[in-house]
Amino acid sequence: MVIIRPVHGDDLDSLMELSSQASFGLTTLPHDRPLLKRRIRESQRGFSRMADKPGGETYLFVMEDLDKGKVVGTAGIVSKVGGFEPFYSYRVVSTVAESKLLKVRKEIGALHLVAEHNGPSEIGSLFLSPAFRKGANGRLLSLSRFVFIADHREFFDPVVLAEMRGVIDEKGGSVFWDALGRHFFDLDFPKADALVMKDKQFIADLMPKHPIYIPLLPKVAQDVIGRVHSESVPAVKLLESEGFAFSGMVDIFEAGPIVSCATDEIRTVRESRTSQVWKIASKGIDSDPYIISNTSSQGFRATAAPLALVPGKGIEIDRETAGALDLKKGDAVRIAPLRSLA
Repeated sequence: MVIIRPVHGDDLDSLMELSSQASFGLTTLPHDRPLLKRRIRESQRGFSRMADKPGGETYLFVMEDLDKGKVVGTAGIVSKVGGFEPFYSYRVVSTVAESKLLKVRKEIGALHLVAEHNGPSEIGSLFLSPAFRKGANGRLLSLSRFVFIADHREFFDPVVLAEMRGVIDEKGGSVFWDALGRHFFDLDFPKADALVMKDKQFIADLMPKHPIYIPLLPKVAQDVIGRVHSESVPAVKLLESEGFAFSGMVDIFEAGPIVSCATDEIRTVRESRTSQVWKIASKGIDSDPYIISNTSSQGFRATAAPLALVPGKGIEIDRETAGALDLKKGDAVRIAPLRSLA
């Protein structure tokens, strides 16, 4: 059985091993021991604080294979982007130019730099070991974040966004970056993308503030604006099924799309509800799988398992699920269908 839980300090070696499996473009899971150690510390502070309102806290979760005691995936939330360091993106804006004399009417797209200081919540850091990309593991890893948000709603913004990885080649190159960013930063894409995790000041120092007219870019760069990396297609489809849609913004480095959704309209948030453990069965239960989590913050645990709804009393779960989530009879839980009820 696999569970989702907050990252621990002793997960560092496992995260290093996991990051070695990630391809280019996943900067939130760098193969950099000091940076991963910092991410763990920041997450631990986030879980310990659980501020009265979102203030940029980070929450990093891991998927653990309980049978092997091994970390096999990661997923994260930032309670609010912006603040001390702005959240940068390009907004894609179309304008119409017309000449009656020439009888020409053109719709021209442009990229407008946005520096968000008081932005929404963000989900990211999603990575699952290739060996575990089967069954419902990927869906559980992604959607468990929404169960946590639903259970601690006051700690998150009214809107959630996700930056989807854009088109990057097998060598870590980006045609969009080569056509635009490289001219201003004099860095190749992997170096620039990695630097963001350490310090964003170079963006404010060097990024052009004027709109970039899309038709002036090479055709190969135009073609990747708003497109996702092939490995991210399943992730974006899953988010779309949860209610996310293109926000009109793209990443400033490789032009991957940024999708967003009103927090209360996210399918898992909307269909989730609280209950309690009424009975722990000694044998398996026949039902569609649900995401089941305890209602703890620092001790958060979630998994996907069948359950029986007992009207007026609570839920019945099997012994293995109860053990995996540290649940006993009478404990509070939050449940959500793993797939839409519609």
